[in-house]
Amino acid sequence: MFSLLGKVSLVTGAGSGIGQAIALLFARQGAFVWVVDRNAAAAESTVAAIRAAGGQGEAIAVDVSDPAATLALASRIPQVDLLVNNAGIGHVGNLLGTAAEDLDRLHAVNVRGPFNLCKTFVPGMLERRAGSVINLASIGGVLAVRDRLAYTITKHAVVGLTKALALDHSHTGVRFNAICPGRVETPFVKARIAEYPDPQKAYAEMASTQLNGRMARPEEIAAAALYLAADESAMVTGSTLLIDGGWSAGK
Repeated sequence: MFSLLGKVSLVTGAGSGIGQAIALLFARQGAFVWVVDRNAAAAESTVAAIRAAGGQGEAIAVDVSDPAATLALASRIPQVDLLVNNAGIGHVGNLLGTAAEDLDRLHAVNVRGPFNLCKTFVPGMLERRAGSVINLASIGGVLAVRDRLAYTITKHAVVGLTKALALDHSHTGVRFNAICPGRVETPFVKARIAEYPDPQKAYAEMASTQLNGRMARPEEIAAAALYLAADESAMVTGSTLLIDGGWSAGK
């Protein structure tokens, strides 16, 4: 499998779910991992798992929507080779069920978050003429998802951010790509499913949008991130990698 030996990575939203799976895999493949999460205890838990497996990492509690807090990371972390902007939040609702404040809240984390981290660490990558930025978008970044207006808007913006960065900074050695998962069986999703009167039926309904009839595992998304982080993907930039179980095939 692809090696990240000697690389320094930073993964946001790495206290659980997809971000945690990426952090664990990157560490297993030799990278030092800065585990960033708003929840300090969750970040420390991920680092404990990294170290227990023989890897290296440090935890930092940061709200990625705060530009001052993200900029301050530069004083503690002088170099990042691999930046994974994974932190994100959602909202259920169409236009009638979405307030301006809901959109602002999602935009602050889902769009401003990646923007803030890029502003902090991409300049150093450009100076070194090397680096990989991986933004976690969503199937909602390329298709509309029913009753997810604010989420769809912000994830489309993440895809746009990725493509604009790749275009503006071509021929620099720095690559920018987005991963667009369909539904993923994260701890958050499993907890929500457990709240339904019939969890098995709820899972089946949620998974039915994906042609293979199941949700992805966080580890499957992490494997794609590893490829985009590795030197073997040197020809890949400005891409949107769909991992959606065929959701988008007929669209």
